[in-house]
Parts: sequence; structure tokens; C-alpha cells
Amino acid sequence: MIKNSYEIIQLMPYMIVAAGIFISLCIELLSKRSREVLPYITVLSFASSAIYSILTINESNVVFGGMLQIGGKTALFNFIFTVGASVSVISSINYLKKFGAYFGEYYILVQSSVLGMMIMGGAKDLLMIFMGLELMSICFYTLVGINRKKSTSNEASMKYFLLGSFATGFIVYGIALIYGMAGTTKIDIIISQFEKLITLPLFITGMILLFIGFSFKIAAFPFHMWAPDVYQGAGTPLTGLMSTTGKTAAFSVLIILMSAVFMGAPNKFMPYFAAIAALSTLYGSITAIAQNNLKRMLAYSSISHAGYMAIGLAAGNELGKAGIIFYLAVYTFINIGAFTIISIIEGEDDQHTDLDSYAGLHTNSPLLAGFMALFMFALAGIPPMAGFFGKYYVFLGAIKADLTWLALVGILSSVISVYFYLRVTVYMYFKSAIKPVPVEKNNPALFAVILCGLLTLAFGFFPDTLLNLIIAFLN
Repeated sequence: MIKNSYEIIQLMPYMIVAAGIFISLCIELLSKRSREVLPYITVLSFASSAIYSILTINESNVVFGGMLQIGGKTALFNFIFTVGASVSVISSINYLKKFGAYFGEYYILVQSSVLGMMIMGGAKDLLMIFMGLELMSICFYTLVGINRKKSTSNEASMKYFLLGSFATGFIVYGIALIYGMAGTTKIDIIISQFEKLITLPLFITGMILLFIGFSFKIAAFPFHMWAPDVYQGAGTPLTGLMSTTGKTAAFSVLIILMSAVFMGAPNKFMPYFAAIAALSTLYGSITAIAQNNLKRMLAYSSISHAGYMAIGLAAGNELGKAGIIFYLAVYTFINIGAFTIISIIEGEDDQHTDLDSYAGLHTNSPLLAGFMALFMFALAGIPPMAGFFGKYYVFLGAIKADLTWLALVGILSSVISVYFYLRVTVYMYFKSAIKPVPVEKNNPALFAVILCGLLTLAFGFFPDTLLNLIIAFLN
């Protein structure tokens, strides 16, 4: 009984978010003011879970009958999920009102999706991975199409649902093959037998099917086809959430599945990850150059960033693993910050999301222009921005794994990407607007932008602080 009570306390980060969902459901059913209250209930539950996760980061343990891990790197992932989602929720408040999609269900679905992410990040069993993935994915399918008045939103939701369901088929089949070969779905047992299992062709096939399924979720080439249309059609704050914390959840699973390799087992999956890393970085960067719509540009950019992080998986060493987690942390706040600025400027029917709308922004709104420039520099990886160190650590991991060629491909892609990121800054500061775009007052979203900007600067000027924390709690 004492053990069960202690496990309940250890599961508190999950229980706080679950309690937030239950309370939000009750408020939505019983109160006419639910739309005004739910954003703050959501942020409060996320903030409480994030704080508790960090305070108990040293208490690493496996609970729930060996199905779920708490503490350690799981606490780091929970912090990224909840804080990133909090910022997205804050930026959504006025955005949803502006576009007539101010439904209380939005916040309940966001909370549910984050709970799914947390289950994925702490999973110690393949079935828990699947459960968390489906909870997150179903919420995202619904959230993308929540603005029923917008045809592009409905189209994006259907595309995402169809292709996401197709990807889930790969994952289910992969789990079935792994279970057939290992005789268990418990990840710790699979890791302990990994060197024996890796000699079995069906086990390798099962793992590759899992990797293919999650390659869809991270929008890596050639499994990226859904991302540009879905990112453009979805509400902009939601796009920021999906492209960051959703991607982080998928990468957390890939890190779990590659645990044996990170611990020194042969990396037979290096060719797969090296191929999708090289193709994603180059394809994303080159295609983004041709985009005039900022949401589509950042969609192709996210494909490229998925490739950079996949370099760490190809490296298969501790530095590559730490580099991925560092990259995910900084990318979350940089990208959410950029999408939040787009949401402030965006007008009805996707107006003002094109590059021309940002011409002369520094005269119209110098604060937004300054932060947008900061996020563009960080995404481009210009030192000493946080994005530079994210790329630096995964490239260094690749070099230590004798994958210098892959690091060089990543560097080439980064050079290419500088063009389209700096082009946004050039428009804001060196081009005159034919008709200045009105920037509406949006204090919650502005607060979210400032918070993301400060975190971007902090991670850039003090990268060792975050990296040392990650290295200390890698396992």
C-alpha cells in the first residue's frame, strides 16, 4: 500500500495534467464562462506539472507496473511539453476570438494531446508508446480542423488524419513483429536482449517499420508530404505546438527505441537515419527558398530541422543523444515564438501570412520585428544564438561517430537556409510597405513572444547550463 501511495506521488506530473482535463470538462459543461476560464486553468495545470517535473528530476524510477518512467530525461521532456504548450495556449487566446473558433474544447484537446506526449516521453513499454501516440494524434487531427468555417482547415485536418492513420499502420505492424521476435513489449527486456535480437531479420524489419511510422510524425523526408498543407491550414498557434512539442514527443520515442545503440550496441540503423537526415536537411532548405508564405516556409524549415536532429540518431552516441534533446528544447521556443508573431499579424482568410506583409514591419511594430529577427537568426543557426549550439552538438556527435560527411551535409544545408531566414529580416528592415499591415493589440500573445525570446537568448548565451543538465539526466 505504501509503495502504491508513493507511486501515485511520483506520477504527479501526469496526474496534474489529467486533473486539469477533468476540471476543464466540468467547467465546460457547467459554466457559461468556460471560454474565459479554461485558458488559465490549462496554463496553471501545465505550469504546475512542469515545476513538479523539474523539482523531482533526481527521482528517476519506473512505475505503473514497469510501464512508465518518471524523473531523469522523462522530466526534461515533460518540461518541454508543458512549457511549450503553455506558451501556445497563451498565444491562442485572442487568436481564437479573432477567427471565430473560440471553443472551450480547444483547451481540453490541447491538454489531452500534451498528456499523450508525456506518456510517449516516459514510456517503458511499446503499448504505452502506442497509447500516448494515439491520444496525441487524435487530438491533433481534431484541433487542426476545429475552425469549421475555414475550408483550408477542414482540408488540412482530413489530410493529416488520412496520412497519420497510414503511418500508424506501420507502427502497429512494427510492434507486432518486435513482439513476435522478443516475446515481450517491455522496452527494458528488449534492450537487454538487443544484441541477440538484432541478428533476426524480422526484428530488424519491425524496428524499421517503427522508425518509418515515426518519421511521418517528425515530418522527415520522404515522409513529409502532409506537413506544408497541414501547417498552413491549421490555426497558427496550433501549428507552433505541432511543429515543436509534437515533434519532440516523436523524437523522445525514437531516443527510447535507440536506447541500446546509445548504450554501445551496434548501430545497424545508421544508414536509415543518415539517409533521412541528409535528404531532409537538403530538401527542406532548398524547397523553403521558393516559399512566399511564411507558414509554408517554416513548414519546410521544420523538415530540415528534423533532418538535423536525425543526425544525432545516426551518430548513435551519447553526445548525439544529448544534442537532440538540447536541439528540441531550443527549437521549441524559437519556433513557437516565430509562429506566435505570425498569429498576431495574420488576418482573415490567411491574409498577411505572405512575405510582402512583413515589409517595413520595423516602423509599424519595432518590437515584433526585433523578436522575429531574433527567431530567424536562431533558426538559421547564427552564433551565438541557441540554434547554433543545437546544430553544433549534433554535428559534433556525428564527427565523433566517423560521420563527418553527414555533418558536412548539415553544414551545407545550414548555409542554404541562411538565405530564406535572412530574407524575412531584409523585408522587415530594408523594404518599404506599399500598404502597412495593421498590427492588432494582443497582450497575451506579446507576452508569449517575449518569453520565447528571453528563453532563446538564455539558451544561446548559456548553452552549457542546459547541456550539462541534459547530460546529467540522460538515462
